[in-house]
Amino acid sequence: MKMYLNSIFADPERTARLVDIAKTSLRPLLEGAVMNTIPLTIISFIIGLILAVLTALARISHVKFFQIIARIYVSAIRGTPLLVQLFIIFYGLPNIGVTIDPFISAVIGFSLSVGAYASEIIRAAILSIPKGQWEAGYSIGMSYTQALKRIILPQAARVSLPPLSNSFISLVKDTSLASVVLVTEMFRRAQEITAANYEFLLVYSEAALIYWVICFFLSVIQGFMERRLDRYV
Repeated sequence: MKMYLNSIFADPERTARLVDIAKTSLRPLLEGAVMNTIPLTIISFIIGLILAVLTALARISHVKFFQIIARIYVSAIRGTPLLVQLFIIFYGLPNIGVTIDPFISAVIGFSLSVGAYASEIIRAAILSIPKGQWEAGYSIGMSYTQALKRIILPQAARVSLPPLSNSFISLVKDTSLASVVLVTEMFRRAQEITAANYEFLLVYSEAALIYWVICFFLSVIQGFMERRLDRYV
């Protein structure tokens, strides 16, 4: 690292070239983040969260069939690498005549992953609510669905917020894997830029800085939401 910095400052022309590359590469990196990385994260997390709630409810259901299906889904997704899942969806399915757009393929892969991991978070949050809360709902004439919707899930949402927020932040970084299925998100933009100028350290450091800024901003929002919800405890 020291030798690299010395080589930069010792050569004014190289310094000027790196500054120029840093300026010109920043815009396409930000475009990749705004146009694909952030939308991919938000869409995948929303779909995955819906899938997670359904899976968690299936896991705690008294219907054995729903429990088995949910267990198989969670086990299959958690037991295989996300990269392999993306390859199966984008490169494997065309072998049986199913061709999916790169962005949609990434959304499917990330949504399935979020759904499996977040379902265990939500299930644990639901199970952490004292049984007396259920009994209180039943005692005033609520059905199972009403008690779940009006009493249990609101409390479980507060409990599950911190780990779900961490999952969302992790998803921001995981979207870099979408580059392998040809989605031009920020990391793929960085690959394209470095293929032209070979300044890997500079461009990838820029990309890492943008990822960090996004995650830091999300962490601030997470802290604010936690403080808001703690007011109702």
